[in-house]
Amino acid sequence: MLTLAVAESLTGGRVQARMTAESGSSAYFLGGVTAYTLEAKVRLLAVDRQEAEACGCVSARVAEQMAEGVCRLFGSDLGLATTGWAEPSAAAGVAEPSAWWAVAHWDRASPRSRRTWSGRVVFPGQDRGAVQHAVTDAVLAELERYLRDVRPA
Repeated sequence: MLTLAVAESLTGGRVQARMTAESGSSAYFLGGVTAYTLEAKVRLLAVDRQEAEACGCVSARVAEQMAEGVCRLFGSDLGLATTGWAEPSAAAGVAEPSAWWAVAHWDRASPRSRRTWSGRVVFPGQDRGAVQHAVTDAVLAELERYLRDVRPA
């Protein structure tokens, strides 16, 4: 059975809450971290500081580093991550809410077959709570799609 850990920013624990709401999740869910600040992302998840500073912590690569970092932190096979803007920010030049999610599959038996990928979602006109729930749905849908395709033993 594959194990899972979660690194969240934008979703503030919603992905972890959804995972633990499932009966039997203690068999595969190892834990998670809500790394809401740059400092937490760097210290806990080994996100590259300069790269994160350059994009306000919101990019495909930051999300991917978060997913990989949570795999290392918890020793999990799979890592999920979310980061983004839950609402517009004139100061940051963000016109509409958007987010990046990432999934990492860190095959412990074969490090050369490790994979990490990400996707972006945009939510024009949605409020903060709706954005957070939609990003949670998006990353969990990607995990489900991947697990269906992989068909782990």
